Amino acid sequence: MAEEGTGYRKVVYDERRWRTLREKRGVAERVLSALHEAGITDAFVYGSVARGDVRPESDVDAFIPHPVNPEVLQARIEELLGGWKRRVVVQATPTYAVKGYIYLDDLTSVSFPLVEMMPSELLFYDVAGKVDLEGVRRGVRVPGMNKSLIAIIPVDDGHLEYPVELDVEKAAKLMGVSPDALRERVRVLKRRREHGRTGLYKEIELSAEETFSGVLKRLVDTNPYLSRRLRRG
Repeated sequence: MAEEGTGYRKVVYDERRWRTLREKRGVAERVLSALHEAGITDAFVYGSVARGDVRPESDVDAFIPHPVNPEVLQARIEELLGGWKRRVVVQATPTYAVKGYIYLDDLTSVSFPLVEMMPSELLFYDVAGKVDLEGVRRGVRVPGMNKSLIAIIPVDDGHLEYPVELDVEKAAKLMGVSPDALRERVRVLKRRREHGRTGLYKEIELSAEETFSGVLKRLVDTNPYLSRRLRRG
């Protein structure tokens, strides 16, 4: 566990913040439990809900780290979680894995890759911080970096904050991740800041008639990088 010192800022949680964390974790447990019931046992939540530094407006993002049949998943979400609000296909860059998002509400989503992800792409979730269903149930909080490039290190009464760019090697050690993976994530987030709100290459909201598979085919037909990637796979 990190000790407070030069460069650190300590944040002590009040009861309101602990209550918000409990509420967000309750949502996460419900979603991950439903995915387990659907036979998807390796899903996890990532980001602030995994680290603990949540706010009322924080998303609850559940991620499945491998391709699934998106239409079957959608049907199971309807059955087990009472439906969904909207569906989105996202690609961060022309060469990055295409992902599907099923939003249960404005702050809760289940996401999954529509193509096999590369190990370097999966490292993003280690950098952000991730917790599986068992960890959620046990109240585990993990270190990770937020979108402001601050390493969040959980402690008993809150967390410590350490600016990643102050010393990437030290931040990586505190977080238990590869310095190279951390540098890459910093680079991606800074690039997104320069290109607007999301910095995403593609963000497509599906109409009622569209399917994830249909949108993926359209992207493959118009993106030679993605087409070659699928052939290699």
